[in-house]
Amino acid sequence: MTDYANPSVSVTGGSMPLLGFGTWQIPDGEAPAAVGEALAAGYRHIDTATGYSNQRGVGKALAESGLARDDVFVTTKLPPDNADRVRETIEESLDQLGLDHLDLWLVHWPPNGEARPDVWEQVVQAQADGLTRAVGVSNYSLYQIDELVTATGTAPAVNQIKWSPVEYDKTIADGLSERGVVLEGYSPFKASNLQDPTLLDIATAHDADSAQVIVAWHVAHGFVVIPKSSNPERIRSNAAGARIELSADEIAAIDALAR
Repeated sequence: MTDYANPSVSVTGGSMPLLGFGTWQIPDGEAPAAVGEALAAGYRHIDTATGYSNQRGVGKALAESGLARDDVFVTTKLPPDNADRVRETIEESLDQLGLDHLDLWLVHWPPNGEARPDVWEQVVQAQADGLTRAVGVSNYSLYQIDELVTATGTAPAVNQIKWSPVEYDKTIADGLSERGVVLEGYSPFKASNLQDPTLLDIATAHDADSAQVIVAWHVAHGFVVIPKSSNPERIRSNAAGARIELSADEIAAIDALAR
């Protein structure tokens, strides 16, 4: 059952908030203000990546927030092009973020479309060495995750994938759950029609908007969601969505929007 006061899921080394703040396409110079606004709004999970080129800005916001390190869950990612310099990449990320460890480090995409267990082994080694508490992948298929587990014996804690009500796929959700892998969704609004009558009706019932309903749907399912915005009002509004409790019928109606 979801704890709506502090929705989270257990991962290696701690608890991962179901609501995260995404920083894709937020320039480094704008990141301190945007991430600072998110932290002030109550977000305690920040998602960045080497490929976003904004880790220094994210780190500045973390340093200026006054929050204790253990109060914020920080994720960054290994670019597939850096598959030949795994250790150097995580050390650079930690330096830019101003941290001594990550909470989660993800392989951003399968390198050259392949699972690459050899790369995964190095990521797992970084975890063993204390550079990150948990490790995972992003944009991997169930088959590719199975390849990693078969080759190394270690499953990713998380698979971050493009996810929204219209992209909902019970086979994928159940497959990850059966493997003990947390589903984390990015771009929750991009593919969705925010004017969809189903979303609007549910939003009206909760005195909310469609974007908030989409956030609430993720949380109700136990999916991690990382909405992105640089707009302070929208940052706060998205956060409020995580506190909306949907009924079973409302969740089923949103599930039915899947294409």
